[in-house]
Amino acid sequence: MPYSAPLWRYPGPNGWFFVDVPAELALPVLGPFGRTPVRATVDGHTWATSVWREASGRVLLAVPKRVRGAKHEGDAVSLSITIDVSIRR
Repeated sequence: MPYSAPLWRYPGPNGWFFVDVPAELALPVLGPFGRTPVRATVDGHTWATSVWREASGRVLLAVPKRVRGAKHEGDAVSLSITIDVSIRR
């Protein structure tokens, strides 16, 4: 199911960019460290990755530079994620 969410950046030098996965779309934990293998599509770019659940319960998707392009913190992205058990992490 596609949805839109703002990018946010982890603080610090070279901090990664993330998108929160809404609770209603949170995926079950299938791998180590609270990770779930997925196929993610952000603004039309699809790649194999993982989402992970923090201790707080929040589910995160890291969005690399090659995918987010010129977008910055606070900019909305359109995304969808599906579980992909064929991905081995």
